[in-house]
Amino acid sequence: MTLWQAEPLPLFQAPEWTRLVGVFDLETTGVDVVNDRIVTAHVGVLDADGHVIDARDWLADPGVDIPDGAAAIHGITSERARADGAPAPRVVAEVVEALSALFAAGIPVVAYNAPFDFSMLKHEAVRHGVAPIEAPSPVIDPLVVDKTYDRYRRGKRTLSVVAEHYAVPLESAHEACADAVAAGRLALALADRFAPWLPATLEELHTRQISWARAQAASLTEYFVKIGRLDATAPPLDGAWPIR
Repeated sequence: MTLWQAEPLPLFQAPEWTRLVGVFDLETTGVDVVNDRIVTAHVGVLDADGHVIDARDWLADPGVDIPDGAAAIHGITSERARADGAPAPRVVAEVVEALSALFAAGIPVVAYNAPFDFSMLKHEAVRHGVAPIEAPSPVIDPLVVDKTYDRYRRGKRTLSVVAEHYAVPLESAHEACADAVAAGRLALALADRFAPWLPATLEELHTRQISWARAQAASLTEYFVKIGRLDATAPPLDGAWPIR
């Protein structure tokens, strides 16, 4: 006798892209994507359960001093980078190659606040004569997705705060590996939480995030003007995504 089992409703199934996601994060000498440099990088792949099935880490000698403030955040001093880091051009080329391989395979790459990491990598690539990734795709940015589906939640939206909100462990924050893996697991948690409302395809999700990020930047610009943090005549915040 065959027992009948209910089939799960397709509406509530996790999106297809959750079966395999790439993850990417950089730690740097600062937050200026044009002039600052990469110090550490991580590119990896997670399965649908958030297990790491492939990963690579890089430590670069950025060729410039690492400010004490940056070193205090990610733990890499100028002395360590010079002693143990690989030449920056080689690191940049290898990171670009690893990400390009994921995109070519159709594997989405998760990056929290994606415009920072992809823009930094682009400018570093140009600086060192490496062909840059001009239009990274498909990309999933948990920051943009979370702000879209839980727009009015109060509090900060840093990776550590948002990861805690969705019960995603984050140990050793501000290490490229830990941040990248946590961002990937956060993307999976968001996919599970908001499955009924997410776009049906990965391509549509990528496209939607472009418009979501633009709208979020416009809203934040309006708020900053309202509280006096930004002059009304100043240029609006850049909402380009996933690269600027």
